[in-house]
Amino acid sequence: TYMFPQINPRTAETFQVYEGMNDEKVKQIIQKAQDAFQEWRQIPAAQRVQRLAPLAEMLRQRADEAAELMCQEMGKPVAQGKAEVLKCAYLVDWYAKHGAEFLKDTEYPALPGFSKSFVTYQPLGLILAIMPWNFPMWQVIRMGVPTLMAGNAVLLKHAHNCFGSGLLCEELLQQLELPEGLFRSLIVDVPEIHQVLEHPLVQGVALTGSEVAGRAVAAKAGSLLKKAVVELGGSDAYAILADCDLSEAARAVVDARISNSGQTCIAPKRVIVEKAVKAAFEELVLEKVKAKQYGVDYGPLVHPIGRDQVAKQVRDSLAEGARLLHGGLEVPKPTEDCGKSFFPPTVLTDVKPGMTCFEHEIFGPVIAIIEAEDEADVIRLANQTKYGLAGAVFTRDLEKGQRMAVKDLEAGMCFVNDFVRSDPSLPFGGVKASGLGRECAAFGMLEFVNVKTICVK
Repeated sequence: TYMFPQINPRTAETFQVYEGMNDEKVKQIIQKAQDAFQEWRQIPAAQRVQRLAPLAEMLRQRADEAAELMCQEMGKPVAQGKAEVLKCAYLVDWYAKHGAEFLKDTEYPALPGFSKSFVTYQPLGLILAIMPWNFPMWQVIRMGVPTLMAGNAVLLKHAHNCFGSGLLCEELLQQLELPEGLFRSLIVDVPEIHQVLEHPLVQGVALTGSEVAGRAVAAKAGSLLKKAVVELGGSDAYAILADCDLSEAARAVVDARISNSGQTCIAPKRVIVEKAVKAAFEELVLEKVKAKQYGVDYGPLVHPIGRDQVAKQVRDSLAEGARLLHGGLEVPKPTEDCGKSFFPPTVLTDVKPGMTCFEHEIFGPVIAIIEAEDEADVIRLANQTKYGLAGAVFTRDLEKGQRMAVKDLEAGMCFVNDFVRSDPSLPFGGVKASGLGRECAAFGMLEFVNVKTICVK
């Protein structure tokens, strides 16, 4: 068995060590989950939904503790961690209110000679959830709650530095009126995951993570003919048009990019600005970045490997001709940080296609500013990426902004005049290399169901 040390990125201290589960233990958990599923699926959907509802209040009561844990695990500022847990509670409340409606049968006109035709939404069974470290509670709750409400069982493989968050979710769910073993957190490493996915009782997989991991899991699931939902990276473009409120645009870009220390799939990785306003926009961005505080607005990155990757991408971008406006590799570490995982908020400009920070997702607090000749050029540059997760348009002409968001930007989500964020009431996901399927809203709840046609003569 493996040992999994949990290392605080701010202090580099090991605060906990988890022992990995052996194959026998994992097989027992899978069988127990199947037994729990067989019991759970018989309970009417509306009752299942209500049995998960008390989780919201439990999350609120444990919000401070969970925020401290996330700060230790991956460096998230405590206030941002608390906001994350409260958002999880909001998601539970939202699904408790709407979930039963989504799971109701849909009546269709009866086929000729039949008395009725309808579609029913039946659960699939055991679903594997492979979740990332950047939002250790939100990712688990956002996938787990609607999937459980739909009647499935969930086996979680959390990131190996966030096993504590995974076990906390398990502990909270164990206190609800659910069959024992319906939700379990597996303490295993990547190789074991393929064995879990291959297990005949496991019916599907949801992964949030890197493009490399997503391709591997989606390929594996495809070969097994098992349903996969994969939410991957983005190299999202925010279009800053000359007629927008530049101060508002700069606020949105900086807030979205620096939050969670830039380790967010939907953050604006590329900021594409019309030539006429680029200099003024840069000034406003600098003003807003300089106001951000360590420990409040950002913290260390998740681990030294993550930090070194961002540093290399910034170094390469500068060598390729990008210009450093703020931050970068020479900034001294904050006194309260050991420095091993620290990378400061950084602003690069004069970025062009072909440069590292244009072509690749940087998972850190780096703003890349790209000049465009005009609106057509803005759209061309925005779409010049293999990703398509979330985009935004900033303009005072709302009709034009909406048209560009609807028709022009290749992304799963587009906001006009603010940064993109997730919400349980709206579907979340991307196109192109940003993934397959959706989370949240009715779409997310119905990803892991059998859409079953029933006709009665």
